[in-house]
Amino acid sequence: MFKTMRHDIQTVFERDPAARSVVEVVLFYPGLHAIWMHRAAHWLWQRNRRLLARGLSHISRALTGIEIHPGATIGRRFFIDHGIGVVIGETCVIGRNVRLYQGVTLGAKSFEVDLQGNPIKSVKRHPDLEDHVTIYAHATILGGTTRIGSHSVIGGNVWLLDSVPPNSIAYYKGDNLVVRKRSKQEQIIG
Repeated sequence: MFKTMRHDIQTVFERDPAARSVVEVVLFYPGLHAIWMHRAAHWLWQRNRRLLARGLSHISRALTGIEIHPGATIGRRFFIDHGIGVVIGETCVIGRNVRLYQGVTLGAKSFEVDLQGNPIKSVKRHPDLEDHVTIYAHATILGGTTRIGSHSVIGGNVWLLDSVPPNSIAYYKGDNLVVRKRSKQEQIIG
């Protein structure tokens, strides 16, 4: 667990040019605090301590403004920059070396319902992010079959209901959503 915490600190320090010291990162980075609390809540969730897990995630949201369901699976070297308003749903699976900015929503597109019209609880509802994905501020990605391919970049304010292939970039040009392969230069930059 301490090794994972060290990796989380190192990730923030490496990825945020404003981070001046490890002490600053540990004390004042809400994205780091949300990740740590999520890792503890997820551990509880996996051990069927669901109420405790939900309580911890509720406290985390109150303290950080970042809402991560304890059922979400998050890989190593995950970084939330600025963080406020980030929402990550229960069935999200997030790979390694993923970066999110403020206001990103990884949510459900719709809910499958039973014959009485009640939501079915065990259905995959939230998107998956493969390794090395960056999602900029206020992007919304919805749906249980939606997958963002590795090394892809999703621009700010993008609204996605469909998957994006690996090594792609998605952004708006005027009113039109553009999803295209990243150029060699864009891949070098990040």
